[in-house]
Amino acid sequence: MSQTANFQRSTWSSRWAFILVTIGSAVGLGNIWKFPYMAGSQGGSAFVLVYLVCVLLIGLPLLMAEIMIGRRGRGNPVSAMLKVAEEGGRCSGWRVGRES
Repeated sequence: MSQTANFQRSTWSSRWAFILVTIGSAVGLGNIWKFPYMAGSQGGSAFVLVYLVCVLLIGLPLLMAEIMIGRRGRGNPVSAMLKVAEEGGRCSGWRVGRES
C-alpha cells in the first residue's frame, strides 16, 4: 500500500510566530519566569546573570543550527540530519540505528 505524496504541508503565519513557538517549546515558561525569580529572591542574582549569558552563548547558536538543519533537510530530525550529513560528504555514522 503506497500513500500518495499529494498532501499540502501547513506553514507558519509569520517568521516571528515560528521563532516564538520554537523558543517557547524548547525553554518552557518555568525556565523563563520561575527560575530567575526564585534564584534572584534567594540571593542568586549573580548566577542568573551567568545563566543568561550561557543561554545566549550556547542556546542561541544551537537554536539557529537546528533551524538551519531543519530547513536544509526538510524532514523529521533523523532524516534531516542524515540528508545534511550525506550532502556534506560526512561520515556514515549518522546511519546508526537506521536501515541502510
